[in-house]
Amino acid sequence: MPNYHVAKNRDDKSWEVKRAGAERISDKADTQSEAEVLAKQFCSNAGGGEVRIHGLDGKIRDSDTVSPGNDPNPPRDRKF
Repeated sequence: MPNYHVAKNRDDKSWEVKRAGAERISDKADTQSEAEVLAKQFCSNAGGGEVRIHGLDGKIRDSDTVSPGNDPNPPRDRKF
């Protein structure tokens, strides 16, 4: 299952979607939320996995498991 990363490109100010371990980007978007949606679509089409969203400082600020991926830390509460 592939993992995808969403990170800011400092040169052209776009948000990039990149598969983990790949040299080239998969796609670009104007906003982080658009790039996150694209990354989740790519991940879902590839059989599930993790989407890691990076903040402006480059550090991972959030991570989402896309079905049918195996979440290593499933939520304990059942409200959501």
